[in-house]
Amino acid sequence: MTQTMRAVEISQPGGPDVLQLTERPVPEPQNGQVILKVAYAGVNRPDALQRAGAYDPPPGASDLPGLEASGEVVAVGSGGEGLSVGDQVCALLPGGGYAEYVATPAAHCLPVPTGMGMKEAACLPETFFTVWSNVFMRGGLKAGERFLVHGGSSGIGTTAIQLAHAFGARVFATAGSDEKCEACVKLGAERAINYRDEDFVGVMRAEGGANLILDMVGGDYIPRNVKTLAEDGRLVQIAFLQGPKVELNFALMMVKRLTLTGSTLRPQSDLAKAKIAQELREAVWPLLEAGKVAPVMDSEFDLAEASAAHARMESSGHIGKIVLKVAG
Repeated sequence: MTQTMRAVEISQPGGPDVLQLTERPVPEPQNGQVILKVAYAGVNRPDALQRAGAYDPPPGASDLPGLEASGEVVAVGSGGEGLSVGDQVCALLPGGGYAEYVATPAAHCLPVPTGMGMKEAACLPETFFTVWSNVFMRGGLKAGERFLVHGGSSGIGTTAIQLAHAFGARVFATAGSDEKCEACVKLGAERAINYRDEDFVGVMRAEGGANLILDMVGGDYIPRNVKTLAEDGRLVQIAFLQGPKVELNFALMMVKRLTLTGSTLRPQSDLAKAKIAQELREAVWPLLEAGKVAPVMDSEFDLAEASAAHARMESSGHIGKIVLKVAG
């Protein structure tokens, strides 16, 4: 390996234009870590929040953005069992993915699924870790249940639709255009609701209510979600695009015996993330290798075009995942 690498740093809090190409020292593996030579890095909403100064990296994490990547293992630290130099993997990262090399715990790496390219593999970790941990581990989704995901055409949404459908749930989604709704149906949604034309509360209550809702919108969606849930329903909150503060009548929670929960992925312990990785390897990787589930790709940008990738994501015009090509 060389001593320095190209990387994209956040020069100051602000809009996409604050992402600047720079040179940094190549990281060295700590105990339990590996170093990846990055092929592609996924672009995600938390990257934009960090860029804007609203999402600080956890202690000890790289200040560079980037929470997922695919690449080749080029160094293994002590305690990095299970991986060898030359392995092709995709990985959930503590940060630092917008760079030619990145350090990450070996236990957060998963093999590139058979038959899948590096570009597609880079889109798996952040969304699949998030969806699996929130929809299945935390939300307890079961076959036959009615599942509603907001933002169905996003990276999280397209993943949630496919996995919920694959495991036998009845899937419903909201999206902001007829094109996006059509994409959701093609992925396995029984019904896609254009929120500009229809009220998801009425649509879902006509179906008997949702047993589980995955929400990344927040704001006035929160009380509407509570109205939408069936008895013993669960709401899992993973983001707040419209803000985290709202007035809510908790009497409905008591009357309908609801569970309101949520999580963020990045601050969780390495052990917790390793547990998610193991469950994904056992339950989901076979679906990926069989072609029953696949990441939905929107667009690709070179590493030096990270600002354009962020602008694309924040325009909300994308369907599926955006990636940065890092390797030459």
